Amino acid sequence: MARRSLMQHLARWHIWLGWVVAIPLVLWTLSGLVMALRPIEQVRGEDLRGERHALSEEQRFKVPEVNGWPVIKMTLIQRVDGPVWIIERADHSLLTSKAQTGEQIQGVDAPLARRIADDALKSPARKALVRRFDADRSPIDLRRARPAWQVHYEDGTNVYVDADTGEVLALRTRWWRFYDFMWGLHIMDPVERENSSHPLLIGMAALGLLSTVMGSALLLRRRKAGR
Repeated sequence: MARRSLMQHLARWHIWLGWVVAIPLVLWTLSGLVMALRPIEQVRGEDLRGERHALSEEQRFKVPEVNGWPVIKMTLIQRVDGPVWIIERADHSLLTSKAQTGEQIQGVDAPLARRIADDALKSPARKALVRRFDADRSPIDLRRARPAWQVHYEDGTNVYVDADTGEVLALRTRWWRFYDFMWGLHIMDPVERENSSHPLLIGMAALGLLSTVMGSALLLRRRKAGR
């Protein structure tokens, strides 16, 4: 009798628990399905990227003067306006200089950012809006605390260009932003979309597991009772 009463309580708890975990289970399934619809390479827009320009072996480069600054690393890249050095100092600040002369470059303006963004794409749209964002106000689809130019094309593609170095920081398509929103739902962090280990997600996953265990116990009990 006591066991029967326990199973009745368990069945009632299982029903209520099922209502609690139903919404996150639907969100997990829906978001997982959406994220699996396209290959990750297409989501990242790799099929839209233009060819990278290799540095010529015949070019001669001058190592820039660092004036005694502690330097972590120096990187040589090919930009649309020519090769440049990117110098990262010990305080993580970045400087750029022309690779052929060593002359320091004072950041990137809007027209150059547009040229760099166009060069990063195979077939850039003709119309684009160029806006600058400070490091502490970077858009959610950039995810990097760097001052950047956003080149927003009429087809919905965003190319982010570092305002200091001219590096292409990110290429974001409309599908990437939709994918990113679904990722936020999947990890139950729709605002920041970065934290995949927080109490709400862990709690809902634990409740989902508990509901499954309870349902399995009820099913086994009913099968035994039916024999």
